[in-house]
Amino acid sequence: MNDDTFNMEMRKFLKRVGVTSQRELEHAVQQALDEGTLKGDETLKVKVTLTVEGLDLHHVVEGDINLE
Repeated sequence: MNDDTFNMEMRKFLKRVGVTSQRELEHAVQQALDEGTLKGDETLKVKVTLTVEGLDLHHVVEGDINLE
């Protein structure tokens, strides 16, 4: 395995995850605000699950996002 290649590929993947996840979350929150299902002062419970085919990997990251 080439450690440098692995590191760069992993960073590219994680950047893509971060950028696309933020975009999707912003879109979903704005839509919920527009529809009135969110008021804008909530705290959202969030969870991301990472799995990798071929590896016994199941990693969960949980947190809160405050809207106000």
